[in-house]
Parts: sequence; structure tokens; C-alpha cells
Amino acid sequence: MVLCLTVILFLTLHLPPGMKSSMVNLINNGYDGIVIAINPSVPEDEKLIQNIKEMVTEASTYLFHATKRRVYFRNVSILIPVTWKSKTEYLMPKQESYDQAEVIVANPYLKYRDDPYTLQYGRCGEKGQYIHFTPNFLLTNNLPIYGSRGRAFVHEWAHLRWGIFDEYNGDQPFYISRRNTIEATRCSTHITGINVIFKKCQGGSCITRPCRRDSQTGLYEAKCTFIPEKSQTAKESIMFMQSLHSVTEFCTEKTHNTEAPNLQNKMCNGKSTWDVIMNSSDFQNTSPMTEMNPPTHPTFSLLKSEQRVVCLVLDKSGSMSSEDRLFRMNQAAELYLIQVIEKGSLVGMVTFDSVAEIRNNLTKITDDNVYKNITANLPQEADGGTSICRGLKAGFQAIIQSHQSTSGSEIILLTDGEDDEIHLCIEEVKQSGVIIHTIALGPSAAKELETLSDMTGGHRFYANKDINGLTNAFSRISSRSGSITQQTIQLESKALAITGKKWVNGTVPVDSTIGNDTFFVVTWTIKKPEILLQDPKGKKYKTSDFKEDKLNIRSARLRIPGIAETGTWTYSLLNNHASSQILTVTVTTQARSPTTPPVTATAHMSQNTAHYPSPVIVYAQVSQGFLPVLGINVTAIIETEDGHEVTLELWDNGAGADTVKNDGIYSRYFTDYRGNGRYSLKVHAQARNNMARLSLRQPQNKALYIPGYIENGKIILNPPRPEVKDDLAKAEIEDFNRLTSGGSFTVSGAPPSGNQPSVLPPNKIIDLEAKFKEYHIHVSWTAPGNVLDKGKGKLQSVESLSVGHD
Repeated sequence: MVLCLTVILFLTLHLPPGMKSSMVNLINNGYDGIVIAINPSVPEDEKLIQNIKEMVTEASTYLFHATKRRVYFRNVSILIPVTWKSKTEYLMPKQESYDQAEVIVANPYLKYRDDPYTLQYGRCGEKGQYIHFTPNFLLTNNLPIYGSRGRAFVHEWAHLRWGIFDEYNGDQPFYISRRNTIEATRCSTHITGINVIFKKCQGGSCITRPCRRDSQTGLYEAKCTFIPEKSQTAKESIMFMQSLHSVTEFCTEKTHNTEAPNLQNKMCNGKSTWDVIMNSSDFQNTSPMTEMNPPTHPTFSLLKSEQRVVCLVLDKSGSMSSEDRLFRMNQAAELYLIQVIEKGSLVGMVTFDSVAEIRNNLTKITDDNVYKNITANLPQEADGGTSICRGLKAGFQAIIQSHQSTSGSEIILLTDGEDDEIHLCIEEVKQSGVIIHTIALGPSAAKELETLSDMTGGHRFYANKDINGLTNAFSRISSRSGSITQQTIQLESKALAITGKKWVNGTVPVDSTIGNDTFFVVTWTIKKPEILLQDPKGKKYKTSDFKEDKLNIRSARLRIPGIAETGTWTYSLLNNHASSQILTVTVTTQARSPTTPPVTATAHMSQNTAHYPSPVIVYAQVSQGFLPVLGINVTAIIETEDGHEVTLELWDNGAGADTVKNDGIYSRYFTDYRGNGRYSLKVHAQARNNMARLSLRQPQNKALYIPGYIENGKIILNPPRPEVKDDLAKAEIEDFNRLTSGGSFTVSGAPPSGNQPSVLPPNKIIDLEAKFKEYHIHVSWTAPGNVLDKGKGKLQSVESLSVGHD
């Protein structure tokens, strides 16, 4: 007797869609502004560009018909890496960049992992982060495995743009239906095929036998494989097997398989993919096109930047004299110029109060002397009012006077002052094509400031009581090109309140993926401390090794010669002043090797604005190359405008805010609102006690690798998927520290501190499992909290149910 236990829990929680800086627009049924960016490590190959064009062109027609004549691809930009040769047909980018592209073309960290996939970890209906195609996928014939490249692109576009999920399940390929039959996990059930075990394979043929039922589970035995018929009549579904010639549509309410244990049903409460698509913002005001002919082919632009152009636009108004803001700004700007901005970049500087002054026209960063020429002009006095528009216009002028275009250039705008005239230069900013990163310093910074970064695709930051906030913000504005050797990685950023004549000690692990251009920086508020630093082999550095510049900005810096030793570095600081003072320690580094990607951490909120009591989600991604890093401690620190800090442990457990377990995405709901205004996010990732490991599992949200087809009654096999050890294999990695800023978000409608009633229910359980164990059904799930994933819920994590047997 086979028992089927169905447990259905209904809890609907509507969250606003996730935010990602994207320039894609849907206008009159056509998508404009799509960016496909090629990684700098990919060798130059004209065929790659041609195949991308052919893929998108085919995808546009397939998408048009799949959406019942509603949308197609109209304008697409292909971003050529700076490592390729320049050509006359290449145009200068505007706000397009590798780190904000919808599609990236990059080699996998492990060979033979060429499945196209989408990095997607939000809720149902929320946009993904990017689509990843490998050069090998784009250059070789994968037609029997994934179908045409255009069809695979549409499968991934649906993940990325509309937040729908796959309708297969590699971990649970079969299920028991309500009719007590074993079915392949698929949509729709009209797709036909056979279920077989491969006994012996040689060349393209195999000896097979029918699958047998497992008496314990009632399902087919392990390694049973569903082989589809090559010739089908079913039109659905693109999110199951777009490679089948007959498949041209998404599953609708009528054809959707609600029983299948796939991610689409799990994440979208059993809704069909077409229902979710039709509820997206793209389709709210989009009607089917009435013209008889399909739209014209997409238009492609080839873009290539020559070098990075950055202009600092820094506030020196009177309010910058309070709370050591001018000092803190200069310390952070100096760190950016010396430790973050990549060599070969063009850098300028403007300061402003009620008027603006160009301190430096664009200067190419070639050596330490160039840094000094710019840092020597950092402002030493704060005075006057605040005119952000005049600062920006002077920034434009500094760029143009240096014979560069504002289009594609970057401005880092830092201000602490109120200014109600930002709207006067909004149109000029739009026309300039510049990317503006905004840093709001203190609670009085202009409320419209973030409009500038949001509309231009820049980062947005907020810094206040956290004395390291500015340093963290500047460190985050690293290279946007995708080159691992140009990314600055923050290992430590710590502020220490030390009483007079007291020592404080600390450690910083340096792992083997990093070590180039390693800097230890110490700042103080009253008097320079005594500094002792020791590397893992016992070599010592003392106070005299830490260099101060002539600006008197209370900062001393040591650049480790060559490559920093791998292991634990130890530092000691003595506050040799009689009074208490704040000392800070900041450590930055870069990748050790151009061929081995370093472990990196990035963080962001699910959206840039939040309205109480709706929750937002904190996301942190920790990876090496494209491989997730598991088994680590990830902590988020969120600071409000009044300096209150909330610390959240982020989880990768597949429950609560976390979509998939063990994918290297650590997340948590944030609900502890404390008043309105700007909130800042920083994330600390730590690996300790050799617990960290790399996951070698295949990514989620990818085009299905088809093992073969049945054609004229015979099984025609595709080449077997290349194996990288066992699918569950995990490679250990060393202990490490990473720190990153996740930018800022704005809160409205929140009560003041201490006045927050609990208005949110426990989060939905999304990992419920039931397994047979002899005469029992073992049911397990991750317990939710009292409020979403916060606190202890009423459910137990494991339950055992006795069942009858005959």
C-alpha cells in the first residue's frame, strides 16, 4: 500500500518587488536598454559577438510568440571588455557597466559547467540579479541538450525579469500524484516520455530497463531517469523543457501542474508561470500587438570604455566642521585614492559649499606621486552654504576640460547639508550620461540626494555615527569592469573606544586568494597611538613603519611589501594619550592571482525604500568566482539616523527569507524599524575553525540538461553531463574575513523607537518534507519565528506520525 501525505499551509505575505539598478525599459511592447557584458578574462573572439546577436534575435521572436504577441527585444547593448582591441564601430558606454548588466558572459570557475543559469534568490515575482552564459555555451553546438540558444535565453529571461521558477526538480524528479501514479516532475503533464534505468552505456546507445518502485518511498528507485519523446504535441512549458520543438508557451492556469514538487509551486503558492508573468509590472499596461508581422530584429550597439573616469565632488560647507566630518571625509577620500581606485584611471576633484571649485582636473593614476598631488588638495577648512548642483556642474566641467565625455564617467558626491534645489539640475544630470554615487553624511543631508544615484545607476550610501561608515562606502565604489584583479577587498573596518594609556589587540586572517596591495590603516581622534603589527611568520612592524602624510588628517598607513603572508596577522594599539579616544583599524587588499578568484562578499537590501510595517530582506552573497561559500558566519549591521544599531545573523538555511538552502546567499527579514529616514547596511562574513567550504553543486534556476530523447521508439542519448566529483562534494577553504557595505535604504511611516506592535505573522514554511520510515512518516521543516523568521515559533522542527499498514 502506498500512502500519500499532502500537507498544505496557506499564508500569503505580499512583499514589494526587489530592487536592482537596471536601465531596461519596456516601451510600446519593446525592451530597450538590455546590457550583455563580456568579462575581461574572456579571450577576444569575433564569433562570440556574432553568436550573441543571433541568440538574441532568435529569442526575440520566440519571446514575442510565447507572450502572445506582447513583448520582444528591441535595443540591446553588448559591452566589450577593455582587454579587447578597440575598433571604430565600438561606441563609448553611457551608464552601462559589467556589474549592472542583465547578462554576463564569463568563464565558470570550474571547467565544464556550461549550464546557462540566472542568479535569482528573491520571492515569487521578484526580478533576478543576472543571467550567466559561458563562452563555451555560446560558441559550441548545444542544440540537443538545451535546445537553441535563443530558446534557452527566453527561459532565463523569464527567471530574471518576471521572477518565475523552474518546473523540474533535479533533487525530486518524480512524485506520487493524487491518482496514486508516479509522475515525472514537469509542466505540463501532457509532455510524454518513459522512465528508465541505464544499465550499460557505450557510445550513444545504452541497455535500459524500466524503473522499479522503492517499497519504502513508493517512488521510483534512485537514478531513474525521465526520457522525453522527441516528437510532442504539448505546447507547455518553457520553464520545464524549452528544448522540445513543440514547446512555445508558458504553463497557464488550465495547463499548470499544481502537484509537481518544483520550485515554481513552492515559491509561488501553486500559481502557474503565466499567471505570475501577467501580474508583473511589464504586463499591467501592455496589450498584444495587432500588426500581422512580427517586430523587426533587435538593434545592437557595441560599447567599449577605454579607461575609468572618476571625479570626487566633496562638500566643504560650514556644517562639515561638526563631529569631525571634514577629517573623516578626508581620511576616507585619501583611502579611496591610494587603496581603491585602480591604476590607469583618470581622477579629478571638486569641492563645494555655496560655490564650487575645481581642485584637480582629471589626472591619470600612475604612481604614488599622482595620489599625493590630488590628496594635497583635500579641503582643510569648512565654511559656507550648500549647493549640490554647483558642485555637480563643476564636476562635469572638470571632466570635459580634460577632453573626456561625461557619458560613462563617474561622480562620487558626498554631502552632509540640506539643499532644496537639486531638482534644478536633474535634467542636466540625465543628459550628461554620468553615473553618480551618493554618500549622505549625517541626518541632515538633502532628502532628494538618492534621486541622483537611483536615476543614474550609481550606489547610494549613508554614514553617521559609525565612524567607519565613510571608509566602508568609499571601499565599496570599486571597479565596475568585472576584473578580479582590480577589485579592492575589505578585510577589517573596526572602531575602538580606548581609555587612556590602554592597549587593545586584534587579529586579521589573510587567506591564500588575496594578498596583493595590502594596506593596514590606523586613524585616531586626538593623538597618534603606538602601533605594533606582526605577520604570521613573526615579522614585526612598528609605529615608525606606518606613514603619515602632510595633511594632518590623523591617519597612518602601512603598505605590506610584495604579497602579504597567508595566515593570521596580529595588531596591538596603545592609546598613549591620557584621555579616551577612538582608534580605527581598516585593512584592504586585492586578489593574489589573476587566475584564481578571491572569496568576495556583496550585500544589498531587497529594495531601496521601505514603508512600515512591510518587511525588507537583507541579502549577502559570499562566493569564490561563481561558487557559493557555505558554513560561515554572516552578520548584518543596520544603523538608523539616530545611531541605533540592529545586528542580524543572516542564514542560508532555505527557510524564512532564504529561498534555497546552501546556495551561498545569506538572508534575513528586517522588521526592527526605529523611526523614519535613512538606514545604512554593512555585512561582515567570517570563516572560522576550518568550517567554510565551497559548494560544487549545480546552480538553481537554469536550463535543464536533457539526457536524451526517444525518437522512433529508440533512445538517442546526449553526451553525459561532465561530472565534477560528486554532486554533493564540497571543497574546504581557509578561514577568512570579509566586510562590505550594502548601501542605504529609506524608511517611512515607522513609529519612534519602542512603539512597535507585532503586526506580522510567522513566515511561511517552504521546506516541509515527509519521508517513510518503516511504519512511520517522518515530517520535518524549519520552524518559523513569531514574527516572520524572528524569535521562536510554535511549530516543532521534527514530527513523527504513526500510520496504518496492510
